[in-house]
Formats: sequence, structure tokens, C-alpha cells
Amino acid sequence: MESVKNPIIWADVPDPSVIRVGDTYYMTSTTMHMNPGVPVMKSRDLVNWEIVNYVYDVLGEQDEQCLENGKDEYGKGSWASSLRHHNGTYYVVFSSQTEQKTFVFQTRDIQGGPWEKHTLPFLHDMSLLFDDDGKVYLVHGSGDIRILELTSNCSAVRPGGLNQVIIPNSSAVAGDEIALPAEGAHIHKINGMYYIFLITWPRGGMRTQLCYRAKKILGPWEGRIVLQHAGIAQGGLVDTPEGKWYALLFGDRGAVGRIPYLVPVHWEEGWPVFGVQGRVPVDTGIGPSLGLKIVSSDEFAGPQLGLTWQWNHNPDNANWSLSERPGYLRLRTGRLSKGLTDARNTLTQRTFGPECSGTVAVETAGMRSGDCAGLAVLQEKYGFVGVKVCGTDRFVVMAEASSGSCVEVERIPVHETRLYFQIRCDFQDQKDLAYLSYSTNGQEWIPLGRPLQMVYTLPHFMGYRFALFNFATETAGGYADFDYFRIAGSRT
Repeated sequence: MESVKNPIIWADVPDPSVIRVGDTYYMTSTTMHMNPGVPVMKSRDLVNWEIVNYVYDVLGEQDEQCLENGKDEYGKGSWASSLRHHNGTYYVVFSSQTEQKTFVFQTRDIQGGPWEKHTLPFLHDMSLLFDDDGKVYLVHGSGDIRILELTSNCSAVRPGGLNQVIIPNSSAVAGDEIALPAEGAHIHKINGMYYIFLITWPRGGMRTQLCYRAKKILGPWEGRIVLQHAGIAQGGLVDTPEGKWYALLFGDRGAVGRIPYLVPVHWEEGWPVFGVQGRVPVDTGIGPSLGLKIVSSDEFAGPQLGLTWQWNHNPDNANWSLSERPGYLRLRTGRLSKGLTDARNTLTQRTFGPECSGTVAVETAGMRSGDCAGLAVLQEKYGFVGVKVCGTDRFVVMAEASSGSCVEVERIPVHETRLYFQIRCDFQDQKDLAYLSYSTNGQEWIPLGRPLQMVYTLPHFMGYRFALFNFATETAGGYADFDYFRIAGSRT
């Protein structure tokens, strides 16, 4: 039996929060401006994960969330969730910069819901703790780490409860020159001791994992560096039913995004020791691999979209359908757009490493002049291959935004109304190259334009995603029918 190698998921799954309930593990992660939001993933072995639910469909209907009136929430949305289980109830806490609130969602059924929602004041990178004495806390902050006491049902801030700094200047244990003050708190209580895990970034160094511990919640807290290897940091601990301990952390890996690693942990004199001789091992020792389950091909034959799909911002549900033409995803243009990044109903899945490809077949007879539809790799500096209708003429086009604005690199006239588009991504050794091509028969592929140099940027703060799109620049109401989306790659 070959065990799974690190990274356990070579795809964008940042800010993991993981728990074990019985012999099952659950994880939530950050997906920001994508909806439905805050994916819930499930595993039986810590290395093979599948998406089983989302915490919400949409958070709100502001212009930023709906890509209306020139506004967006790229890189915002929901951040850094904290997942916990207490007395049969699952809790997910996270904040939204757009809403300027912290949300507490809870359910008895993490896979089926429904979710009950409460709101708190906006907090940064919070972590939830149910203490043994019945009190409930959120630990949060950047630099100075604070504690906030909640009511017992997590629905509100407890009047007169704790609300103070418990670890001032928490980056200090990593030195005096700090580029990123410590944040990303994960709090645990293990064998009567409190532990808070943080990440910081020493100037000129790498993302570094810190651990603080205390016998009492208010301290005194003592801290140290527990991992400084390959920039792998941020996350918490989880134990197995057999008593083994692991940390689930992530590393920045260029255009594919921030990807999770499973790190063995053992204990020495009450301190967690990460890795093997200070390094994250390649071999997790757990297996076998069951394939990457957080992405999937889709023939659009069912009544609803699979859980691997997320919309870019809020969907416009009046203008997409799986039933208008059975066996196809229909994307209808509901309004005019300037381009890809303000187009509504762009449907996405993660790209993944080390290499992957996405392929679509599109029926274009329903498109109108000025419409553009096809397949993209979406980030701020995106690229796409698709069909553009100009009057009564059709062209296959390759366009990209590596310069900061969209540039059409090549267009070729076509007469066929059924067209095929493919994008191949190479993330090996952070080459971060995408190759775009088209076909008129689905068999012979013709490169179009030029390879896209993919670049991870902070305004979008997300790894590149395959994206199915259709937008109008002249008149709304046209539609494109996607027959299928098929992925291939070394991790599927």
C-alpha cells in the first residue's frame, strides 16, 4: 500500500480548521468571494478529503457580493473559519470584511444542515474554544492576541465577560524584525493546558508556526517557534482514535494557491514538536490515495450542480439552468458586462497540481452579437479561450490579463456552432504556465494565442480556478450551453 505524499491536497485549500468526531474528520477552509461558501470537507484518514456541504449559499446581497455597479469583493468574502464540535452541535465561526461582521453558524447535522446563523462584531482570524467550565471564548487578533467571551450558546458576546489582550506582541518569540505580525489563531485545550497556535513572518525569512501555552486562560503565556520549514504554517492540531497527533497546515505554492500539508506531531515536556527533525516529511505514512475528490468532471446530467462547483460571487439564479436543455448547463446573460471579472454566473472549480487540464464542449447557437463564452483560468491576471460573436460572425479567441487589463491575443474565424476548449496547467516546480487550445471536433487540438504565465496576486487572494463563463457586451439575453466539463491530471 503506497501512502499519500505531502502536500495531501495540491490545490487551494487555505486556512484549514480540522476536528475529529469519533472516527471521522471534518475540515473547513477559506473560499472568500466564491459561493456557496465555507466548504465542509470530510475524511476517514486525514489524507483523502471530499466536499460534503457548505455553510451558506450567500452571505448577503450587497453590490460587492453581486458584482453590481462596478463593485466586487475579490479577496474578501469569508475568511479563516474555526470549526468546532460541542455536545452534538457543530459550530463554524468566520468573519467577512464585506459584511464587517463575524458569523457564528451552528447545526446538528454537518452534512445536511440546516444552519442557524448569529452575528458578532468583526474580528480577525478567530478561534473558538469551549472550556471545561462551560465558558466559551474566541481568541483573535494580529500582533496582540485577544480573548472575547461569548454566551454559552455562542449567539452573542457575553455582557461583562472577558475582552482583553492575553498575549501582547505575540510575534516577539520569532525576533525583532517581523514582516507579518502573528495571526491565524487556533486554540486548543489538551490535558488541562491551553495552547494557541499562530503564524508570523520574520522579515527576510518565511512563514513560521508559533505555539503559546498556559495553565490558565489569562496566562501567563509562554511561546516558542515550533516549525520553520518551507513556509508551511497556519493551522491547528488533531488527534487520531489511536492517539497519534497531527497538525494540518498550508504552504504558499504560487499560482495553484495555498495548499495543505499533514505534519506529524509528538509531545516533549508538554510542548508539541512538529515534523521530523524540524522538517515536514514528504511521506505521510497514511494511505492509500483515493484520488482528488474536491474536483470533478461533470456531464451536467443531474438536477443540480455538484459540490465541487462554486460561483464567482453571488449567482444570478434567474439566468442559469440545468433543466432548460437537459444534459447541458445553460448560462444566459442577464446584463451587460465589461469583461470576465465582472461577469455574473461564472462557474468555477479549483485547478490542481502538479499538472491538470480542463476541457469543455460549448453549443453557441444561442449567443448574440457581443457575447463571449468559454473556459478561463481565473485570477486577477486571468486567461481564457472561447468564442466571441461579432454580428453574424463567430471567432475563437484567446485573451489574457497579465498586463492588468484584458488583451485579445489571437482570434480565428469559425463556422461551427459546437466548439471545444481546453486549458492545461503546469504547476510543477512552480512553472505556473497555462496552455490554451480549441477544437472543432473534440479530437484535434489547436493551440491558440500564447501560454499564460499565471501569477498569484493578493487582490484575488486565491489559487487559479477553471471557470465556465458567458458574458454580453452589446445586448443581454443570449445563452451558451455547456455540454460537459472534464478534468484530467496526475492527482485525479
